[in-house]
Amino acid sequence: MNFFINEILQDVTQPNLFRVLWIDDNNTIAYIIDLNDDKALPIKRMISELREEIVTGNLIKLKDDPFVVHAIEEYTQKHINSRDQAWQIIKEMVLDEPDIYEKHIRTVYIKKAKEAYGVSYPTIRKYLCKYWQRGKTINALLPDYQNSGARGKERAAGTKKRGRPPKYAVTGVNVDEKTKKLFRVALEKYYLTSKENKLTDAYKMMVKEFYAKDIYYENSIEKVIIQDEEKIPSIRQFRYWYEKEYTAPESLIARKGRKKYNKDHRAVLNSSLSEVFGSGSRYQIDATVGDVYLISKHNPNWIIGRPVIYLVMDVFSRMVVGVYIGLEGPSWLGAMMALANTVMDKQEFCAQYGIEISKDDWPCEHLPEILLADRGEFEGFNVDRLIEEFNLHVENAAPYRADWKGVVEKHFDLIQKKVKPMLPGYVDKDFQERGARDYRLDAVLTLDEFTKIIIKQILHYNQKHYLKDYVRDEDLVYDDVMPVPLKLWNWGIENRTGKLKYFPEDLVKLHLMPREIATVTYKGIRMKGIYYSCDRAVKESWFETARQKGSWKVEIAYDPRDMSIAYWIDSHSNEYDKCYMLEPSKRYEHSSLEEVMYLLQKEKQLALSVSHQQLQKEVDYIAEVESIVANASKRKEQLKDRRLSKAEKVGGIKDHRRNEKQNLKSEEAFQLEKDNEQKKEAQVLPFQSNKENKQDFSRPNVREFLKRRKEKKDE
Repeated sequence: MNFFINEILQDVTQPNLFRVLWIDDNNTIAYIIDLNDDKALPIKRMISELREEIVTGNLIKLKDDPFVVHAIEEYTQKHINSRDQAWQIIKEMVLDEPDIYEKHIRTVYIKKAKEAYGVSYPTIRKYLCKYWQRGKTINALLPDYQNSGARGKERAAGTKKRGRPPKYAVTGVNVDEKTKKLFRVALEKYYLTSKENKLTDAYKMMVKEFYAKDIYYENSIEKVIIQDEEKIPSIRQFRYWYEKEYTAPESLIARKGRKKYNKDHRAVLNSSLSEVFGSGSRYQIDATVGDVYLISKHNPNWIIGRPVIYLVMDVFSRMVVGVYIGLEGPSWLGAMMALANTVMDKQEFCAQYGIEISKDDWPCEHLPEILLADRGEFEGFNVDRLIEEFNLHVENAAPYRADWKGVVEKHFDLIQKKVKPMLPGYVDKDFQERGARDYRLDAVLTLDEFTKIIIKQILHYNQKHYLKDYVRDEDLVYDDVMPVPLKLWNWGIENRTGKLKYFPEDLVKLHLMPREIATVTYKGIRMKGIYYSCDRAVKESWFETARQKGSWKVEIAYDPRDMSIAYWIDSHSNEYDKCYMLEPSKRYEHSSLEEVMYLLQKEKQLALSVSHQQLQKEVDYIAEVESIVANASKRKEQLKDRRLSKAEKVGGIKDHRRNEKQNLKSEEAFQLEKDNEQKKEAQVLPFQSNKENKQDFSRPNVREFLKRRKEKKDE
């Protein structure tokens, strides 16, 4: 893409207009100037930056040049002479390109011209600005003749009534500055407010407040008597001055708010197709809450609420290229799933729900050049990663500007209307009104079943929906391409390629996941209080090294819905290694990040709740120790033998230790039959050795056993 001298570039984000003043021979550097600033000076820009802004749509080229001045007949010789004089002053300097665009060189030129021609510094700078802004021609220095005269200016109010004389009413009053001031006060107080009063009501309130000549009371109600008719401005005058002083946008913004004005009342001068060239030029992503209640697949008695539907659509073809239906969001997690679906093989995706299609039925597994998303979903996420890894330009729509994503917003309405008549549990307009049926009780679909219905609707839309409002360009008309999403997509692939980008699904998922800086310690890779390990860490002895040389930082990617698995990222090669949870952290297995943070927070709260009690116990322990030490010191002081020298005290340590040890032996010896209540000496019982007490405990044989039993029987 080339740029040319005197081209007009429009910055659509401001919006500002710029003129290209000069381009170097290597097509590397350009000087431009702002056309909306009367005191603007040349700015140096890189051609590569301008190209990039053209590609992203931030800059556009304008064919017409509204700033070029032509010498018309109304210019007198006086104006021509003024032009020639200004040209004579700046001629030498403006021809010295590109040096004149540098401030220090320009300053020298201006000082030289100031001394030579006796004109002021601001005057010369004004000549330069006009010359550069109006096309770098001598006629750019002509005076602004078109601004002469008094067209559109107000005439001073005199004694005679201005305007057309009335046919039937009285003459009325002239609207002077005092009256206009009252008009402004009344309009801003009673009309330009969120109450959205009628203009006639604002007029009546003004008359009541500012044109009362007397007050009286009727039934304790204060009433006013207004002035005579010829002393009160008419409603026609009031309306005329309102329309003269307030533009339609100003009025709408004041009455409805800027957000609603931007969404529903702004001028629509362009279409989404003006932003794209072919398939994949721009995707739009957005989410909505489905108007249907679902039940759990685990228990039909559990109503789980309404699903969140994410759609990703190609602006050029209106093709649905990605979808996610779940309970996440609207949030980054939902957007992450929808973006991952855009690069997924749709044949495999549909097979998960028992739907058989060919690759040609839904041939979308690519990333776009530009992605337009909501600020909410991408807020806090590092989109630079998507830009760096996939060369994906991410744009965020302004708050409350759903109209910026008109393609996907319109499709939400379409799918809701398509499925509404067939879905039980659908939310109707009278939902939550008194006496209305509770549609939540009619829910019968699970999340998987609802997803299957939406996939079938998307397939029908992509393949057969006729886009009656689609504006086909000349090439599409020439090739007789039907405005059906799949046909437009395929035509764009064949004829306007270069925008779609293919990347492996796992790689896209890896870069969509949030990342965190973790610490390698001798206990494992610590991230958010969880310890992980990986094959690389074990192989390269990370944990042993951390114990010997200290910890270091690594980058970890994770899915916040399940913290059981994380992924170590090599910042240099973008390789990754799967990290698994270590045993001390197994209690967090299959838990989400929110659940893990909740558990950690509860543990901290528990520690804080008992910390005061623990402190009290420690203080009590200190007091008890101090008491024991004080008693011991007191006892020692009382029993202290002051006759002993230090040498005698120290010299007897071995003997004292031996005596103490001997005493401890007798005190610490086990005495199992010791009577704790009273100490008695053990009694020695005499052992009877007479023959009668002798017992034979040997085992008798069978014959002896039978003999003894017979003797007992005879007795």
